[in-house]
Amino acid sequence: MAKPLMAKATAVWLVDNTTISFKQIADFVGMHELEVQGIADGDVAAGVKGFDPIANNQLTQDEIDAAQNNPLHKLKLKFNPSAAGEEKRRGPRYTPLSKRQDRPNSILWLVKFHPELSDGQIAKLVGTTKPTIQSIRERTHWNITNMQPIDPVALGLCKQSELDTAVQKAAAKKAAEGGVMSDDERRKLVSTEQSLEMDAAPKIPTAIEGLETFSLSDEPAEEKDEEAIIDAESFFNLPKGGADDEEEDDLRP
Repeated sequence: MAKPLMAKATAVWLVDNTTISFKQIADFVGMHELEVQGIADGDVAAGVKGFDPIANNQLTQDEIDAAQNNPLHKLKLKFNPSAAGEEKRRGPRYTPLSKRQDRPNSILWLVKFHPELSDGQIAKLVGTTKPTIQSIRERTHWNITNMQPIDPVALGLCKQSELDTAVQKAAAKKAAEGGVMSDDERRKLVSTEQSLEMDAAPKIPTAIEGLETFSLSDEPAEEKDEEAIIDAESFFNLPKGGADDEEEDDLRP
């Protein structure tokens, strides 16, 4: 059922200017009956100016009279022929002004980390145009030198679920076409839920990578472990005393 414009303001006007029951008003404007009662008590919508549904071509006086005379009558929104047949406008997603300067950075991130996404998918995710995406792909964008790849989810330009859905569709399309994916591409096509369920693989730090079996001696590591410690002097690798040490001992009182 279609709801009136400015539902809460319409409810305020109906409460103030008619004797229609709270239940009837609540059903008409799509609110809870207790919320309409709160409007009547002054606890809800304080300071909201009433919106006249008759003057704004949403209700007729006959409909209001019928509802006042019959508590079971349900208010019906007045038919507006100019709104008939309207469809949702297709086009890029609306992006708030405060976030529009971040769109190129998010496009660069998607192009870099998800090259399998088509221009149409990227345009739907962040609300941009295909020429802009193409200029960033070809690195001909006027501000390409100052751009940094930033995750569009972190910027609030799209939801993680929307990004995962787009990536999964791209993966299915590539698999249907028989394309061979590299290991890096497979990791990129894994959704967030799947990646969180994976066990973290142990990784050797880059600084010590390749030094796992490094040794300062020529003897194998196994023989070193089996070698027994003979005495304390060899254990601490103390230097042997020479003639100079003996002379110093003789000079001591």
